[in-house]
Amino acid sequence: MMNKLLLGRYIPGNSLIHQLDPRAKLLGSFYFIIIIFFANNWQTYLLMFLFTLGAILLSEIPLSFFLRGVKPLIWLIIFTTALQVLFTQGGQLYFSWWIFSISEYGLINGAFIFCRFVLIICMSTLLTLTTAPLDLADAIEFLLRPLGYLKFPVHTVSLMLSIALRFVPTLMDETEKIMNAQRARGVDFGAGNIFDKMKAIVPLLIPLFVSSFNRAEQLANAMEARGYQGGEGRSKYRLLHWKMRDTITIVAFVLLTVLLILLRN
Repeated sequence: MMNKLLLGRYIPGNSLIHQLDPRAKLLGSFYFIIIIFFANNWQTYLLMFLFTLGAILLSEIPLSFFLRGVKPLIWLIIFTTALQVLFTQGGQLYFSWWIFSISEYGLINGAFIFCRFVLIICMSTLLTLTTAPLDLADAIEFLLRPLGYLKFPVHTVSLMLSIALRFVPTLMDETEKIMNAQRARGVDFGAGNIFDKMKAIVPLLIPLFVSSFNRAEQLANAMEARGYQGGEGRSKYRLLHWKMRDTITIVAFVLLTVLLILLRN
């Protein structure tokens, strides 16, 4: 299950999406998350799904592999959708008990919330799958550069974000190793009720915290040994180049917005 979490993982490739400037992908992903809230009927959500599917196909990442990456978050999506269904009223009433009710508008809004979550997760995961962590850090630093005039630590923040993204899959792999070691000693993480399962997870936390602190200390020592002193006065080894395909990508998002507005109720 830990290996199914794709957030923070990078899959090398030579597809069109891989070749895009990380600034274009980052801007496009944030813009997509914003405009998805303008979708309000099945036509607009179908348009967003087709656009996302097209981006996934262009990335040349297998769709089945991509869908498996959504599974670890499916319970969060279902929980949020259930809250929307049970507490939204309007239209024809199908079921009512105490403060809970299932109505026509509740089912419609629940379906829209489900689609919205899936689309956001897919687009965000696509960003990390096709963008190297260092490239993503450079893009974040470039886009936050105007805040540097306000004495905002742009380089430090971008470095923290890139390291956090990079260590998400590392921590997941470390957790998997600890769980396998515990299973070899007779621990059954799936036995008992939900409270027993929670108690079984507690022994994972201490070795995971110790491992995380050790990795952080090793990383800090490695950075100091290489003379790292922050972003002040540093030159760039990796230079970002904005090309025509990046401009076309932004234009595609603009056209998507126009179609979205035309198809809205």
